[in-house]
Amino acid sequence: MSALLSPLSLTPKPISISFKIPSLTLTRPRKATLITAKSNGKDSADVGDRLISAVCYFYPFFDGVQYGKYVLTQFSPIQTLIQPLIPAIRVFKSFPFNGFLVFLTLYFVVVRNNNFSRYVRFNTMQAIVLDVLLIFPDLLERGFNPRDGLGLDLLMSLDSTVFLFLLVCLMYGCSCCLFGQIPRLPIVADAADRQVM
Repeated sequence: MSALLSPLSLTPKPISISFKIPSLTLTRPRKATLITAKSNGKDSADVGDRLISAVCYFYPFFDGVQYGKYVLTQFSPIQTLIQPLIPAIRVFKSFPFNGFLVFLTLYFVVVRNNNFSRYVRFNTMQAIVLDVLLIFPDLLERGFNPRDGLGLDLLMSLDSTVFLFLLVCLMYGCSCCLFGQIPRLPIVADAADRQVM
């Protein structure tokens, strides 16, 4: 029996196991592309589109500048920053329906006009949506108009927050537009996307 079992037969034979691992290709995430107007075959907004888009962001700021009454009296650097805009603000506020007329003009002449690039129409719509949101602080202020105490402090905080938000949106929106980029403002960008085809 020992003759039948040779030393070679007792050694285990190596078992070869092969695994097929699917090849994974790692790709870098794509960089976010800027939405720009097609101009002369290039993906960039021309100078006219940039200027029109930048000017549109003054509309919600002019319409909501009254919320800065507390900030402007306390911080002179902001007052100095706003000083060159005072003549334009006075013209805008001179007639009670100017805000509504500008709204209708921007919406029907620019946003709904396919002769303007998507870049201009998106930025204009974003400025319009930002202005429409000013209804909420206005309703709060009219319904809740305290004269002193904690209520007045809350009202001052609300007004100052709205004004600073509008100021930041103006500066960010205008600077992005002047560089040919598209600003995506919080809260309003998605609503503007849905309105602009």
